[in-house]
Amino acid sequence: MRRLVAACFTASLALTGCSTGGTSDPLQVTDQLVAATPATAPATTRAPAGTLLPTPAADHTAYDPDTHTLITAGGNTLTLTNPQNPAQPRTITLPSTPTALHTDRGTALVALPDSDQITRIDLRTGDTTPTTVPGGPTDAAPLPDGRTAVTLRTTKSVAILDGTRTTTTTPGFEDPAQLLTPGGDLHLLDRLTTALTPINTTNGDKGAGLRAGDGATNAVTDRYQRILTIDTRGQELLAFSVDPLIMKQRYPVPGAPYAIAYDPQRDLAWVTLTATNELVAYDIAGGEPQERHRLPTVRQPNSIAVDPHSGQVYVTSATGEGTQVVTA
Repeated sequence: MRRLVAACFTASLALTGCSTGGTSDPLQVTDQLVAATPATAPATTRAPAGTLLPTPAADHTAYDPDTHTLITAGGNTLTLTNPQNPAQPRTITLPSTPTALHTDRGTALVALPDSDQITRIDLRTGDTTPTTVPGGPTDAAPLPDGRTAVTLRTTKSVAILDGTRTTTTTPGFEDPAQLLTPGGDLHLLDRLTTALTPINTTNGDKGAGLRAGDGATNAVTDRYQRILTIDTRGQELLAFSVDPLIMKQRYPVPGAPYAIAYDPQRDLAWVTLTATNELVAYDIAGGEPQERHRLPTVRQPNSIAVDPHSGQVYVTSATGEGTQVVTA
């Protein structure tokens, strides 16, 4: 079986078909698909580096530099904190639990699959603007032309919205989990098939996809228009160039890497290790990642964000130990 899986993996890199049980997806090496998850972290044995903000347990963290707002999402509650004045956080109650959280120039965008909504939040006023999107939206990303790309859990597809109107739909995924827009182009990370796929936003066509390790979980884009992907199961950091989609780097990262954030000013990819409660920074400007920092974290560091201006890094505990603030 190991030889067959290895053969299929090699074939998938070349985008030729291979199957263990009748599946027609050339990027899928087994019919028993299980998405990778963060490791269950042990109790901490070292004090977390930096300082701690008293935020609730959260699965998602984002930072908006325009409003100096740290956002953590736990359950159906968003906690908005100004790290420079953390004594008076604000909270926003959502109709259900978000599966994705992003910020852009004073606005937060959350996906709420159990409510069939994506919601925009004005971080200055706290006003929310929901948009109904049938199909269980799990992620949303604005496109350069003003439209919005949305992943749909129920139909296992990606939809392009112009306001509230769907202009194109791309079906045929297993777990359309995360959208990425390097250079304005749209790519999808599918966690079940652990693959990246480009999508044509004009007609919805799928481009040639590529396997992303053994269990990809999270990804970001960098200023070189690459996609940096965490392979949690394979314990690697992967870098893909786009147009065409090609894997350029793969670097071992032991410790069950999970969350990733990118600092474009310092070319640092910050990665949390959930098996060891650690935070590692890699300089990714060269031909191979170079480790620059390794620090102890709060327990279960499942989410992370970075302030690109100050370089401060925010690591939030999923078990309620707060948000760690690190200045590298």
